[in-house]
Order: sequence, then C-alpha cells, then structure tokens
Amino acid sequence: MSIRQGIPESSRDSSPRSAAARDDRAHVFHSWSAQATLEPVVVVGARGSRFWDENGKTWLDFSSQLVNVNVGHQHPKLIDAIKEQADKLCTVAPYHANEATSEAARLIAEVAPGDLNKVFFTNGGAEAIENAIRMARHHTGRHKVLAAYRSYHGATAGAIALTGDPRRWGSEPSMPGVVRFWGPYLYRSAFHATTLEEERDRALSHLAEVLTMEGPHNVAAIVLETVVGGSGILVPPDGYLQGVRELCDRHGIVMIADEVMTGFGRCGEWFAVNRWNVTPDLITFAKGVNCGYVPLGGVIISERIAESFAHRPYPGGLTYSGHPLACATAVACINLYKDERIIQHARHLGDEVLGPALEELKQRHPSVGEVRGLGVFWAIELVRHPGTREPLVPYNASGPANAPMAALAGACKERGLWPLIFSNRVHVVPPLTISDQDAREGLAIIDEALAVADRYVSSGGG
Repeated sequence: MSIRQGIPESSRDSSPRSAAARDDRAHVFHSWSAQATLEPVVVVGARGSRFWDENGKTWLDFSSQLVNVNVGHQHPKLIDAIKEQADKLCTVAPYHANEATSEAARLIAEVAPGDLNKVFFTNGGAEAIENAIRMARHHTGRHKVLAAYRSYHGATAGAIALTGDPRRWGSEPSMPGVVRFWGPYLYRSAFHATTLEEERDRALSHLAEVLTMEGPHNVAAIVLETVVGGSGILVPPDGYLQGVRELCDRHGIVMIADEVMTGFGRCGEWFAVNRWNVTPDLITFAKGVNCGYVPLGGVIISERIAESFAHRPYPGGLTYSGHPLACATAVACINLYKDERIIQHARHLGDEVLGPALEELKQRHPSVGEVRGLGVFWAIELVRHPGTREPLVPYNASGPANAPMAALAGACKERGLWPLIFSNRVHVVPPLTISDQDAREGLAIIDEALAVADRYVSSGGG
C-alpha cells in the first residue's frame, strides 16, 4: 500500500523527494505525531550551532535539537572519543566493569553535590526517572510519589505517569500512587501571590498541606524538575528548593531532582541545584552528560540510599547500562566542559547576552508577556494582551487553534533559525558553546518573527 494513501490531497507534496524522505514516510513511526501529517526535514549535516538539510538550507539551532546538544554538533573531541572506544571495546554486559564506565561514574560523582557518589546508568532520562522512583520506594518502603502539575519527566510508563502536562493524558490510567501538587509560577500563580516571596511561601504551604492530606508516612518521594523545562522554564524563587528539602528531611521522604534538561551546564552550573546550595537524595540526568552523541542517562545516588542495596539486590537493570561507547563520550564531554570553560560561558551568555537582550525584546513586542530563565535556558511567554495575560494560544492547542504559534515557528525557520516551541512559548535554548555573535543573530531573527505574534494582540483587555 502506498504511504500516500489516506493523506488529504491538499496535504500531499507533489515535489520530488529523496530516498531518505520516501523511506522515512514509508517506514519510520515518529513520536508525538499524527503520522499522515508529517513531512520532516531530512537533515544531512551539522556543525557547531548549525545544521542543514539535503537541499542546503541551513538553520541556526536554537533548540539544541531537544535541549541536549550542549557542546554543539560534531565536536571533534566527542567524535574522537567514540572512535577510540570503538577500537577498544564496543559493548559489554553491565555486570562487568570497564574503564569507560568506571571513569564516567567517577567524573559525574566528582561534580555532583554533597554525598551523591554512586551512579546507575540508563539509556536516557525517562529510564533514569523510572529507576529513581524504584530506588525511593524500595529505600523507604512507601508507595506514593508527589509530582508537580507543570512538569515533564519522560514517556515510559512510570515517567509519563509522573508528568504533569497534557502529554500524559493519552497514557492514562497509569501507574498508581502519583499525587500532584502546584509548584511556584508567579506569572500565573495558583496561589494569588503578588511577589516571589509570597509565591514561594504559599507554594511550600500548599505542598505541606498535600503531604498532610496524603499521609507523609505513605510518601516515598517528591520528584521535581529543578528548573521546570518543557512546561515553561520556570525558575523557582530563592528558598523554595530549600523548603522542599526541609519537608523531605522532616518526613523521611526522598527528594529527587530531575536534571535531565538542566544538568551539565544548561543553567550555568554543573547542576541547577548548585545555584541554591541544595543537595537532593537522587539526581536524574541525561542529555548534556554527553550531548546525545550516544544515548546515555542515569541516576546519581546518595550514600544513604546506596547503602539500602549494599546487602540486598537492587531489583532493576538494563542490557545497555553503562554502555562503553556512551560512557567514553561522557568522559570526553565532562572534560570538555572543564577544559573549554563551557559552563562559565553558559553563565556569561545568560547574564550578559540572552537575559538583557530578551528583556529589551519584551519592551518592543506587546505579544511578549514575560521572559524568564538563566544560563542558556530561557522562555518567551506570548499573550494576546499583556494586561489580561491571556495566552496567545489556548492550553494544549492544536490544529487551527495553534495557528499563531505555527506561523511564528514558520517565520523563524524561513529566516534561518530553528526554534523550540512549546504551547504559547518560544524556548531559547541554543548550544552552550554558541558565540555571542550567533546568539545575537538568533535573537534578532526572533525579534523579526515576533511581528507575526504581535498581529494577534488585542487592543482590549485589562
């Protein structure tokens, strides 16, 4: 049967397509997509902060693909590490030890906060979350897990159950024991707060009340993204994470920091928790640990939780846990962060380039309700009126309702910038290695493209 059967005539592309494009549409099943509507770009190359398609069209990558290509595309040191490891040992069962895995674990433990000294390797962030929850439940003997409404933790069965945004809806009913709470988000406060201090205090009071109603003796873990990623790039008010840590300590609850997006420099720190001097019990990581050159994720484990499994088996494992090619790339990547001062550059970009320029951009565009972020992790939230704060598109919009954001994305791509669009937001998340000049070029393109969003702004409202 032809792949083109079932596609409306108006959606069919009559132009010649490459073998890669034809094979993709015939055989590749893409994530989060209605398959018949897709015409994906065939990417054939990339370098640094740019990638290009088979027709030679080039884009400045302001998405870092999926917020993971922290050191840019095709970094020669990471490629050399893969080649060198492939010559030594391509794969080995995880019950063996090998040099690449051991060194990667040591380097990760050295940059992790506090006594987080053990690493369980996975293939990505969702598996890391799955195993962190399993560790917490076995460590405490409890079953409930508290997770925020505005959150994304992955698409495997347990991780999607913990996810608070609409991506979980299609997987429900799901894993039992998940209880939701509202985290801080002053711009759209669930607590009617007017200051960051009020938002922090009311969010912590709310969390304490949820614990009381659920029975803290039933709660194994509180899991949260240190800085919320796909649901808005929500930077917590100072003191909030410390308050969560105190609640966990008071009730013997495991604090899990999901740093899959924020870890390894994205927020201008090795881990975002470092900014607030908080040490969780478990940190989940992926993405920036080796920038997706080979799939890798994991859980960094405190000594206290690791001790729970000193004399009883941990009931979990993966065939490719600690894969040598992935771990060798992580070793090269972590050393690269140090040698090329990439994390310091990320902090510079946030403080001196992205942050100030985005604030100026906000003043020029009535569609920009708020800009927020840190390091190389920013969001532009778009509204129909800055007074009412009505989102530019409805919550979980799709199809015609999402036309303003689709038009904005198209305007960016036409001008040579690949944006990352979530809901009514443009996320500004280029590689950490992007130059000041390229960062400003990308922001200038967004500045031009926002004229599309401005056309939807209402003159009425409060």
